Amino acid sequence: MGVANMLNTIMNTAWDLLMNTVFYIMGITVLSGALGRLFIEFGVVRLLEIILKPLMRPLFNLPGVAVLAGLMTFFSDNPAIISLANNKNYRSYFTKVELISLTNFGTAFGMGLIVITFMSGFGYFSSAMVGVAGAVVGAIVATRLMQWLIRNTDEIKEDNDNVNTSTETKVSYKTKGGVFIRFLNSILDGGKEGVSLGLAIIPGVLIISSLVMIMTFGPKDATVGYQGLAYEGVPVLPKVAGQIWWLFKGLFGFQYSELIAFPITSLGSVGAALSLMKSFVAKGMIGANEVAVFTAMGMCWSGYLSTHTA
Repeated sequence: MGVANMLNTIMNTAWDLLMNTVFYIMGITVLSGALGRLFIEFGVVRLLEIILKPLMRPLFNLPGVAVLAGLMTFFSDNPAIISLANNKNYRSYFTKVELISLTNFGTAFGMGLIVITFMSGFGYFSSAMVGVAGAVVGAIVATRLMQWLIRNTDEIKEDNDNVNTSTETKVSYKTKGGVFIRFLNSILDGGKEGVSLGLAIIPGVLIISSLVMIMTFGPKDATVGYQGLAYEGVPVLPKVAGQIWWLFKGLFGFQYSELIAFPITSLGSVGAALSLMKSFVAKGMIGANEVAVFTAMGMCWSGYLSTHTA
């Protein structure tokens, strides 16, 4: 490939990702942030919380108030669960085992609204909703599995007598003022949070996605060779994945080994993973099946390496 071509490819890839992908995702995060904050302000999230509460114990073995964590991360991003977990009143509803498994539950829906909106932009809304159902199943498995693994851990001393058994959550995000002021403040504050989220994904998209793409795709024209164009590289990941391709095809139904780049990137940043979509679409590599799998993976695996550490 050569040093000159490699540097040109890195720069051109980063520039193209910034201009054609990052700002597109930022537009989605601003709008979805405003919508999400509007839902929170005017009780839509609280209504959903009331409706979904009865499902929490039988499905996830969590108290009903845990649904708020899933809704908050769905309408924003995974860090929303950290602020909830730091709320002493909210923590009082959980045993220690439940509180630890709350991370697995809440982060399974991270950036859900953004991911669905992004996938719908390619005309795959129904496939994205199938992916949401897959994310719910993933959340059940991850939450239950975590609870089972730590149930006999010596370091965890459960004191169930101190657990708040009330069914009412005292965590409130409603602000004061008239309806118009609340409406205006909520969409502006939500949009501002969307801008912050859009800016926060820039390093992940430009760095992680550039590296993944360089290790995923080959030269644009094999007869000419490397030209230093965007998205050129050495297809290392497809060759490595090809050794166990039967596993990926059986589990996910992928038809192209290059698609393994999406779940790998999702572990670091779902925003960076979404930036891969346009290349896959342009090359005709994805269909309804892949979008459903990507949606579920993007939500369940989103930012695993960062949020779970936090």
